[in-house]
Amino acid sequence: MSHKIAILGASGYTGAELVRLITTHPAMRIAALSADRKAGQDMAEVFPHLRHLKLPGLTTIEEIDFSAIDLAFCALPHGVTHGFAKSVGGRVRIVDLSADFRLRDGAAYKKWYGLEHGAMDLQPEVAFGLPEIYRDQIARARITANTGCYVATSLLPLVPLLQAGAISGDGIVIDAKSGVSGAGRALREGNLFCEVNDGFSAYGVAHHRHMGELDQELSLAAGRPVTASFTPHLLPMSRGMMATIYAAGDAGEVHRTLADRYGDEPFLQVLPLGQHPATLHVRGSNQCHIGVVADRTGGRVIIVSVLDNLMKGASGQAVQNANIMLGLDETAGLALSPVFP
Repeated sequence: MSHKIAILGASGYTGAELVRLITTHPAMRIAALSADRKAGQDMAEVFPHLRHLKLPGLTTIEEIDFSAIDLAFCALPHGVTHGFAKSVGGRVRIVDLSADFRLRDGAAYKKWYGLEHGAMDLQPEVAFGLPEIYRDQIARARITANTGCYVATSLLPLVPLLQAGAISGDGIVIDAKSGVSGAGRALREGNLFCEVNDGFSAYGVAHHRHMGELDQELSLAAGRPVTASFTPHLLPMSRGMMATIYAAGDAGEVHRTLADRYGDEPFLQVLPLGQHPATLHVRGSNQCHIGVVADRTGGRVIIVSVLDNLMKGASGQAVQNANIMLGLDETAGLALSPVFP
């Protein structure tokens, strides 16, 4: 059986990555592509690297007949998926790559995104989209809220450790770095080549939007309020993400906990104790590599987590979630080795 798929917001980086993955997926077929500002164009015009593919033309969302769609990927601006999810009712399952359903509390959503939540009544139908943590909930959900890319990089190591009590919830520091594609495809002066190349800068210091997700999920894992220090940085590279995490705990116990939790996971690789990963080792794949190193300060541990922000941090994670929702092999369409060098 081939499931009919719509990609809404197909003219962005995550939309293009979804197209790349789904065109070789054994059980999904792209039936519709939307991109409001580029409606009427072909994907070959927007993304020449996809010229060889036979794809539907780009349309507006309103032009799509959703009665023929099984699942929609929403790679839309924040605030837009609320209305779409209400308009299609329960007919279409949704994987949302925006932040619209990530925060379970409407007040928190308004605090971090400056918008009123337009679909809080749908929240009981939503699963938080980190498959290794919420697989059972995702399988039952009508809407899956993909995590933020920084959040996935940080939560994959931290949630199991907090659940097991292997680290303290106090004094967690997340020093995170992203490639420029993490900021999206919209034209912004700060993302121009001359502004980014040969540089390294922090941004969103003390008030990045992903802090809301981190507060929510770390506190849930620990069973009490947890507030981590989190600082994102922009690196002069196209894709890739690293979180260097500092916490109180024993490195041996931390490593055992992660190795036991993720030993059978297809997309999680826990390196031997003392080794740490690099972003280039996961580039273009749905893999997350995690390393654990004992800090020279007694009772402290350093955890390094890397993934491709457009894959395991966005579109790859979205396809993994869709596979679970549709009852497919979770790895379908995602068995890609990293691109190296």
